[in-house]
Amino acid sequence: MKYFRIVILAVLFIIITSSTTHKYFVSITKIEYVSDSSDLQIITQIFIDDIEDVLQERYGADISLGTTKETKKDAAFLKEYILQKLKIKINGIPVELNYLGREYDVDMVKSYIEVSGIKEINSIEVENKILFDLFSEQQNIIHFKSKDSRRSLILEKDNPKGVLNFN
Repeated sequence: MKYFRIVILAVLFIIITSSTTHKYFVSITKIEYVSDSSDLQIITQIFIDDIEDVLQERYGADISLGTTKETKKDAAFLKEYILQKLKIKINGIPVELNYLGREYDVDMVKSYIEVSGIKEINSIEVENKILFDLFSEQQNIIHFKSKDSRRSLILEKDNPKGVLNFN
């Protein structure tokens, strides 16, 4: 009888631990317009394990972010990837993103980006394709904040662009 219980518990354990768990794939990009300095300040937050998977798939290298194994090349791949996948237009005109750096917060990487010389925003178009090349269920949440407005967008693989108008 004792042997039977052990077998049943072992089978239940295998069934429970092998069941598929649903994982959410999400990034958050905060864009703040600071009119006093005419700057857009952008922070993109991505789960480290997800971005490592994408970078390894894309660059065929063993990427390690946020650890003592991280190399300058790993950081360069991260920068290159983000600047390729994130595009912004202000008033219909593409702007140049200035990648300032990154930092790690538990299981997230925060990338800091800036756009200078923005005098006025009538509209902002954001295209964010981060992680879409590996995770079809990925959602990229965009939060925009200015002195006068707070708005958000949810971008998905089938709809990677969104426009916010302020007129």
